[in-house]
Amino acid sequence: MAAGSCLLLLLLPSLVTALHSPPGCKIRITSKGLDLVKQEGLRFVEQELQNITVSDLHGNEGQFQYNISQVKVTDLQLAFSDLNFQPQQHLVFNINNASISLRFRRQLLYWFFYDIGSINASADGVHIYTVLQLAKDEAGRLKISNMTCNASIARMHAGFSGTLRKVYEFLSTFIVTGMRFLLGQQICPSLEHASLVLLNSLLDTVPVRNYVDEHIGIDYSLLRDPSISTDTLDLDFKGMFFPRVREDQELENHAVEPVIKETERMVYVAFSEYFFDSAMHSYFQAGVLTIELQGEKIPKDLEVLLRATFFGTIFMLSPSVDAPLRLVLQVSAPPRCIIKPSGTSVSVSAFLNISLVPPDRPPVQLSSMAVETKLSAKVFLQGKALRVQLDLRRYGESPMGAWGESPPHPTQNCFLLSRFRIYSKQSALESLALFSLQAPLKTLLQLTIMPIINERTKKGVQIPLPEGMDFTREVVTNHAGFLTVGADLHFSKGLREVIEKYRPVPTAAAYSSSRPAEPSLDPSSL
Repeated sequence: MAAGSCLLLLLLPSLVTALHSPPGCKIRITSKGLDLVKQEGLRFVEQELQNITVSDLHGNEGQFQYNISQVKVTDLQLAFSDLNFQPQQHLVFNINNASISLRFRRQLLYWFFYDIGSINASADGVHIYTVLQLAKDEAGRLKISNMTCNASIARMHAGFSGTLRKVYEFLSTFIVTGMRFLLGQQICPSLEHASLVLLNSLLDTVPVRNYVDEHIGIDYSLLRDPSISTDTLDLDFKGMFFPRVREDQELENHAVEPVIKETERMVYVAFSEYFFDSAMHSYFQAGVLTIELQGEKIPKDLEVLLRATFFGTIFMLSPSVDAPLRLVLQVSAPPRCIIKPSGTSVSVSAFLNISLVPPDRPPVQLSSMAVETKLSAKVFLQGKALRVQLDLRRYGESPMGAWGESPPHPTQNCFLLSRFRIYSKQSALESLALFSLQAPLKTLLQLTIMPIINERTKKGVQIPLPEGMDFTREVVTNHAGFLTVGADLHFSKGLREVIEKYRPVPTAAAYSSSRPAEPSLDPSSL
């Protein structure tokens, strides 16, 4: 019994870790962000309610027979509405004292008198209360998993015109009561379809697992259901890159879990060191962290210096003294990202092989040296893409700043002090001889190799937001082990525009079966 208890205590930490895997990426939407969503959502609800289809209403009262058809919503007034967070997984959308204006066609038969025309009606005191439950689906995508809805209409009145206006006013109780019932029955089904079908199709535009480039992909699947408080909605994403050659590869996350405490901006996105480490690990696994320079790609001054440094070795290779040089820089281990409040850096270990390449003969290695460097990293947003630009210089090293243009924008985190060191893998004596190459090789790395790396990664990786929603006024802030991007949001496309873009095209059969029948003008059909 005691042995079993000890075993359970030993296994408990691993069980807790398995149940709560730390996210590589975390997104917080605040009440300010929800207010913006409410404005766009209200326009969307208005459009949905305007498309309500109400069944024809027909009946008789004594010798009177009536038919109400072609009901159409002409105007909506949704002045009093609210959208709130409701712990633990819900959003509450509440509309009070709204009004809906209608227009429909009337047909009346009384003995041998037949009357047709239109009726304008208004439903007032409309109250709609909906609760949306948010959850993670099997694919790790955020979805509206359930919806509850209650709708009521306090009063409804109609205006009549035509030769039998008095008759219609007599029958208004039957007509208005029937229309009020039918309209009330259509509000919730319409909003349920809008939420569970249309809005979920919008959430389908959020990238979950997709390719970044020809070498790696990103997994943005949710780790768990969203966590909702009275002021915030938090989403924990896996935030793990993977090599396309081994898409099932998993990298364990031992990094610090991002913690978002701020609520001033509409949205916050946090990235841990694991997010960046998995990207570099994936590139390393894909075998693309190798750069080769040969011939004219090597700066002339550096070539002269290299030939002078290895003059003795080259002289012994006569008559191939004038053969071109080749430099191969190959990363020897996955680079590591270090995020501190003072800035972000990337530690890299690599091998630099210098060879002579005689024509029609095998290459001759002149030297193989180890390179250790700590690169400064600038993390910033461009649109919805998170980008990282690497540099060997620290900010303020050149008169125009490390970018050659101007100091970093306040929304971009600044540099950490860079480090660069080379040494021989063979002997300490050769390391001493290579000391004169350190500054020129650092310049080569900065002016020739760093632009190649930054060009490869300039596309960045998309942050998981729905299509049509973009960031504005971004601010990047560093913390111990993670960084956050605080921003406001705006809609570059309306919800309706995005939904219509991805709406399935209905078949002809489905269209004809769902289309309401045209009303008959023949009195005998009443």
